[in-house]
Formats: sequence, C-alpha cells, structure tokens
Amino acid sequence: MVAGGRRRERLEEVAAELNAKGVKTLVLTGDVKEEATAAAWVKQTVDAFGGLDVLVNAAGVIGNGSVMDTTAESWRHVMATNVDAILWMTRAAAEPLKARKGAIVNVSSVAGGVRPYPGLASYCVSKGAVDMITRCSALDFAPFGVRVNAIAPGVVVTELHTVTNAVADYPAFLERGKTTHPIGRVGNAEEVATLILYLASDEAGWVTGANVSIDGGRALASAR
Repeated sequence: MVAGGRRRERLEEVAAELNAKGVKTLVLTGDVKEEATAAAWVKQTVDAFGGLDVLVNAAGVIGNGSVMDTTAESWRHVMATNVDAILWMTRAAAEPLKARKGAIVNVSSVAGGVRPYPGLASYCVSKGAVDMITRCSALDFAPFGVRVNAIAPGVVVTELHTVTNAVADYPAFLERGKTTHPIGRVGNAEEVATLILYLASDEAGWVTGANVSIDGGRALASAR
C-alpha cells in the first residue's frame, strides 16, 4: 500500500499501524497539485510494488466564499487541489492500472453535483467537476477493463474542516450535523473507507461511472 500526502508525520503514523499488521506501506510526500509529483508517486509505487491495482484520489480542500467574493487565489487553490490533482494522478496511473485492470475511486462530495451550498462556490464547483471527470474517465478506461467510480460523502469527522479553517466552531458544526443529516449523526472515516474498499474490490466488478452517496441522507434533506 502507498500513502501519499503533504504531512509526513501523519502519514508515518498510519504506515506504522499498517506495517504492524503486516501491510507493507510506502509513505510519499508532496503536493499532487503538481503534475510532476503525481508522475513521481506512480513511478515510486510501481518500482516498490511491481504494479498498481487501485488509485484513490482523496486530496481535497475547502474554500470559503461566494461566487461574488471568492478570490482568484482561493479559486485556483481549490480547483488545483480538488480537480487538477485527480487529472494528474489518473493520467500518471493510466498505464499501470490498465496493465492490472485496476480501479479508481474519486472522493467527491454531497456538495458536488447533488446540491450546492451558499458561501462555498469554489468547493461546490470543484466537486461537480470531480463527478464529471469520474464519468468521463469511466468511459475512457472501460475498454481497458479499468473501473472508475466516485463517492459523495456528507459531513464526516476528519481533519478537512479544521486544517483548512473552514468552520469557526468545529464541535458546534458537528453537533448541528445531527439535525442536517436525516439519519441523526455525521459520518466517520471508517464508514467511508468501507465503501471505497467495496468499489475498489472485485465485488464491484460491474460498477463503473457511479457516484455513490454516503451522507446519512443529507442530499435528501431540505437546505439548512
């Protein structure tokens, strides 16, 4: 397994847990907004493991701001991280994935093609783009036996909101999630990981081009 991201310390914690369970884990650091980083990561992965079976595109940031006041800098940062990175990683991984008839899972959001939110223009637009690049990729890769799907989470307890300073009061935000998600709570990372594993597995061998909601019913609720 390969764990890639910008913060080596956090990745090494995960790697240590996996290595202790007998899962060989390679840690790669860098910023996949850069095409060269994506290419380097794929090469290092293939060199270390002899091939590539699954690509999970999970890099993401949130940018606050409406259509009227989002800055150019913020817009480009969100688009580069949430959309460009998927293109770079997918292109870099194309040949190794084709060789193994592998799978790609992109992490989108309920805030993508499902429903927009005020004050989150760049984030919503970027996730809408993730939905479309998933469908385009599914068609482009289908002749080679590579499946491409996306998941659309609601609010999940991760570091996304705190690291990007997207929410002023995170505990209050999570508490509010009990009322904005019909199932009565926010999600956790383990639940999302389980869905990703399913879409990456042979059990989902006839699933491609799908965007699977995992949002506690958030997409069905009235806008709040």
